[in-house]
Amino acid sequence: METASVSEPASNLDELRSEVAQGFVYSHSRANANTSKVLEVASFSYALIELLVERGVVTVEELDERKRKHGQKILEKFNQTGVGVALMKDEQDKYGCANNVRIDCDARLPLCRAACCRLSFALSVQDVEEGRVRWDLGRPYMNRRDADGYCHHLDRGTCGCSVYDARPLVCRSYDCRKDTRIWQDFENRIVSPDLEKLFGGPTPDSRT
Repeated sequence: METASVSEPASNLDELRSEVAQGFVYSHSRANANTSKVLEVASFSYALIELLVERGVVTVEELDERKRKHGQKILEKFNQTGVGVALMKDEQDKYGCANNVRIDCDARLPLCRAACCRLSFALSVQDVEEGRVRWDLGRPYMNRRDADGYCHHLDRGTCGCSVYDARPLVCRSYDCRKDTRIWQDFENRIVSPDLEKLFGGPTPDSRT
């Protein structure tokens, strides 16, 4: 009697996840199309408001006050619900990215504590379709971060990337030397005074 391979459940799960992810890509692309329509409606609304102001029906001050009050309410609701879909706009093959950035990461980890692995960014369609880089199911398609604030794919033991060969384009092209959130003076190894803003929870032992 033949028995199923032990690897079959994991393989089937990966296939299912890939199909679900592709379905989300489609549905969210439609959501983005709807957003474009909303922006078009907004442009007409602003044009109408401009005409009303010009003809003295309402004043700019009245409009600004109402806009400020209702805009704050909408912003608060937006932040609470996490509405919105993020995908990298400038799509390109990440495997064709020529990255010449060479940084002595191992020597700098005690200083920066791998702050770059705590940054949030949008994945590409290529990342989503491959299915190797996990994204945040609550905030499509942002890179997934764990409870400690670090990337889901950060190996807490070695502080290396567990999906290094499939890492996103953002990770391949990122240059921390120019990031003022991390370095105040890269050459002199002085971290930014704002570095702690990237840390809101525990960090891996090798970075403390």
